[in-house]
Amino acid sequence: MEKITFHLQTSNKKTVKVRYRLRAGRGVQICHKSDIVANLADLEKFLPNGDTKGRVSVYNLELSQMLKKEYEIMMNAYSVMKDTGLDITTPVFEREILRIKNPIEQIRNDNPTIIARFRQYANDALRHGIIGAKRHKHIIVVSDKLERFLVINGISSITSSEFSERHLMDFRDFLFDEYLYIYKYPSLYSHVKQQNKPKTRLSMNTVVSQMKMFKTFFAELEDSEEIHKSPFSKIGRERRVSIMKTRYDDPIFLRREELMIILDTVVPERLKNTKDAFLVQCALGCRISDFQAMNMDSISVSGEGIPYVHYVPSKTASTQHGNEEVKTPIVRFAFDIIQHNGFEFPIIKNVYGHSGYNPMIKALLEFCGINRMVPLFNEETKSNDYVPLYQEGSSKLCRKTHVDMMNKVQIDMYAAGLHREGSSAVTRYTQLEIKDRFELFNLAFDQVSYTVDQQLNII
Repeated sequence: MEKITFHLQTSNKKTVKVRYRLRAGRGVQICHKSDIVANLADLEKFLPNGDTKGRVSVYNLELSQMLKKEYEIMMNAYSVMKDTGLDITTPVFEREILRIKNPIEQIRNDNPTIIARFRQYANDALRHGIIGAKRHKHIIVVSDKLERFLVINGISSITSSEFSERHLMDFRDFLFDEYLYIYKYPSLYSHVKQQNKPKTRLSMNTVVSQMKMFKTFFAELEDSEEIHKSPFSKIGRERRVSIMKTRYDDPIFLRREELMIILDTVVPERLKNTKDAFLVQCALGCRISDFQAMNMDSISVSGEGIPYVHYVPSKTASTQHGNEEVKTPIVRFAFDIIQHNGFEFPIIKNVYGHSGYNPMIKALLEFCGINRMVPLFNEETKSNDYVPLYQEGSSKLCRKTHVDMMNKVQIDMYAAGLHREGSSAVTRYTQLEIKDRFELFNLAFDQVSYTVDQQLNII
């Protein structure tokens, strides 16, 4: 049970500035310096909660009321600290007391907190088709991080206009090192899924991506004149460029011969579905969200008898101007797998779990001996570490592999020298049709051409 006592540091003074000490068991002892100045003789008549001591009949009523109010604020602040899992320290105690006393709290009644406004911005953007569902989900994740940051720092009631460049830089530091706070404030992370809890320091690119969402939010508030100036604008230009700069590793992808090794390797039963899914996704080059939504109805046949998948990319479905589909020819090895499996790949339903698609891709590549050393930039040492390629296996590797293989069989549109580089005329003069792209696909993946009828029977 917590107990508050006076903590007076005086001997000869007639007036003192009232100080308090809060104890709770053996492990908690925190202090608070109030703004109450009292005559020592008057103060000696009171208990810390503002009640008079026994047999006291003459006392300072105004001082009694001030002591009672201060005591109530301290108890409320301590209660918040316990309930939200904040550090039980004097600085945090003082911050929470200041937050409760904040004289602009009444103004905040008419202005939502930055958390409420950030989430409203995300929901409005989704409803108006400015962002898609996946982007909305990512923004909500960042808003949850922001909420934890504000609670830990005792400023959870702050509004958007009060969020300064100093808060912004502190939040950036928090994003990098949030994994350090999980065990300090377990109650704040009790509802966060285990796989979503950061386990190491985040990379520069991940933090920049999350900060960009925050920057777009403030830009909208600035445009609508809800705030005078974005905190991003208050940071010096060079510093702003530095903190928003993304760094990319050398491209990591499978070479054609490595993909063919996987295709030809006989794998154990536990890896068969992963192998099939991985090879098909490499051949199609689609994002995992689109791959998960595909079935046999996603396949059509061109007039020339070329089978292809068609879909509207989920990432841009709500933001693109039209409903233009992606149409991707299916090379022979992928067609054979699809015909055999009926587009049933159970492994892709769970991407990130312990035995999900991404971990199983790593196991597949390791089993197939895909151990070429590739460079990864180390944020701490500021130099490259070299790791076996199989360690970087994921669904994203499929898309990277596809793009690289297709890039290597295309002729530069400006190679003829008829137009300067970047001329839009070149793209107006020509268009790769399904049959043209099918030939490029076959060349890239070293596959033979084939045709099918409308029932997907090979002719």
